[in-house]
Amino acid sequence: MSEDVQQCEDLGIQCEGTLLQPPSFNLNRSAKSWRPGLNLRMRRRKIVVAGGFCLSFFLGTLLNLLSVPGFDHNHHLQDMGTPIPLGQSWQDNEISMDLLKQLQDRYQEVIRYREHQAPVSATERLLRPLERRLMDLAQQSSFEHNQKWESPKRSSSDKDILSQSHPSSKIDLSLQPPLLGCQDISKGTNIRYLGSGYTKAVYKLVLNDTVSVALKSVDFGGHDIQNCLNRYRTLEDCYRLASFKIIKEMILLQRLQHRNILQLYGYCYQDSNDISDTLTTIIELGSPLEMIQLLQSSWEDRFRICLSLVRLLHYLAHSPLGSITLLDFRPRQFVIVDGELKVTDLDDASMEETPCTSNEGCFMEFPARNFTLQCSVEGKCQNMNEKRNLYNAYRFFFTYLLPHSAPPSLRPLLDAIVNATGELRWGIDETAAQFEKVLYLYKSGLYLSNVTHVPKAEYRQVKDVSILEEDYRCWPSYHHNGCLLSVFDINEAIEVCESHSQCKAFIWANQTTWTGRQLIFFKAGSRNFTADQSKITYLKMTV
Repeated sequence: MSEDVQQCEDLGIQCEGTLLQPPSFNLNRSAKSWRPGLNLRMRRRKIVVAGGFCLSFFLGTLLNLLSVPGFDHNHHLQDMGTPIPLGQSWQDNEISMDLLKQLQDRYQEVIRYREHQAPVSATERLLRPLERRLMDLAQQSSFEHNQKWESPKRSSSDKDILSQSHPSSKIDLSLQPPLLGCQDISKGTNIRYLGSGYTKAVYKLVLNDTVSVALKSVDFGGHDIQNCLNRYRTLEDCYRLASFKIIKEMILLQRLQHRNILQLYGYCYQDSNDISDTLTTIIELGSPLEMIQLLQSSWEDRFRICLSLVRLLHYLAHSPLGSITLLDFRPRQFVIVDGELKVTDLDDASMEETPCTSNEGCFMEFPARNFTLQCSVEGKCQNMNEKRNLYNAYRFFFTYLLPHSAPPSLRPLLDAIVNATGELRWGIDETAAQFEKVLYLYKSGLYLSNVTHVPKAEYRQVKDVSILEEDYRCWPSYHHNGCLLSVFDINEAIEVCESHSQCKAFIWANQTTWTGRQLIFFKAGSRNFTADQSKITYLKMTV
C-alpha cells in the first residue's frame, strides 16, 4: 500500500491510487467505520479547550494582580533588588531621563548666568565700577543643596520623582524701585495680544491709563510646549522646562544694563492652567522692527538704527558676563523705542566661548559666506562670539540700511564699513569707532563740501509765517505726503532746495532731529500764507 493511500485511510477517506476522492457521507454506515475521523475531531477539540483554559487563566491572573489593593509594581521590583526605572508611568525610561536631563541643563544654565563673573584685569577694576548684585535667590531649592541628578530620590510615583528632582522655577529677584508685580497687572487695563514666538507670548498692558508695558509669559499653545507635550505628555514639567528660558532672560535683563537692551520693570508669579507659580515678566514696550518701513525712512533714522546695534554689540562683547553672542539673531528679536534699536529676546543668548583644538574647529557657516577663525592657546575660538554678532549685523542690517541715500561725502566711509564687516576684517571695536566717526562728521557738518555753494537764486526771509499745503514729495522724507528733510544749516537748506525742481520755498520749523539737525519743510509754492510765530519762511525770488 502506498504512503498516500495509507494517509487517506488514516483520515477515513476512500482513496483510489494516489488520487483523493471526496468522502462518502452514508448515514447508514456503522460507528466503527467513522471512528478514525471522530478521534481526530475529538483531539482538535481538546487542544482548543486546553488552550482557552490556559489563556483565561493567564488573563485572570494578570487582572487579579492589577486589581489587588496596595499592589505596587515598583515596590515589588525594589523588594527583589531591581532598580526602579524612572518614567515607568510613561512606559519609556529613556524619555523621562531625557526630560530630567533637559531640566537639569536649563536650571544649571540659569545658575551659571546668575553667578558668573567675567575675569578682569586690575586696570579694568579701577575703571569699571563694582557690579551691584541685581538679583538673588530668596529660597534655595533642595536640589541646589544636593546637586544629585544622577541618583534622584526614588518614589512609587514617577511624577513625584520628577517634581522632587527638578528645582522650583520660582525665583525672587531684588529689583530697583519702582517694582511692578501681580497687583499692578491686575489693575492694568486694555490688555492686548501682540504676538508669540517659539516659547513666549507677548501682551500689551496699560498701567494707570497712561503707561504701556509689555507682558511676557510662556505660550501654552506655542511650539515649545506642544513639542514637549507630544514627547513627554506632562504639562507641568514641560512648562518648567520652558519657563527657565524666561528666568534666564530676566537674569540677563538685570545683569546687562544698557540703553539698547529693554528694561525689566518687574514680574509676577501666579497659578495658571492648574500649574503653580507660572511666571509673567513686565518689561519695556517697543514697536516691532519693520524692515520695509525702515527702507522707506530717512537715511539719518536708518543710520541711527545701525549705530544703536553697533553700540549694543560693543557692550555685549565687553559685558560683565564676558563676550555674549545672540544665537537667534534676526530682526524680529529687536524693537524700536523712541527711535533707538533695542534687543528684546535674550533667552537664546550665550556667553560660552566655543572650545577648539585647531583652527578647523573654529568654523562659522552662514548662508552666503563661511569663515574659519583662529584657535587660541587656551583652546577657545578667538572672538567668535563678537564676530558672529558682527556678521549677522552686516547681513541683516548694514547691507540694507547704511549706504542708500546717504550724503555723498559719507558714502566712502559707509562702503568701507559694509565691506569690512562683510569680510570680518574688523572686530567690533574698530567697527564701533568708525560708526562714531561717521556720527561726528554728520553732526558737526564736516561732511559738507569745503567748496562754498553759490545760490542760483535770491531768498527772502519772512518771519512768523508758514505756508499751507503747496506740498510735493521727495525721498527720503520724514513726512509721507510732503518733503521734510534735515539740514545742518541754512546753506545746506538752500542747496537742497535748488536741487529740487519743484522747490519754490522752504520753512525753518525750529524742530530738530536726534542729531540736533534742523527739520526743513520744502514747498512747491507760496500762495497760501498763514501766521505762525514759531516758523520762518524762505521764499525763492529769482531763478
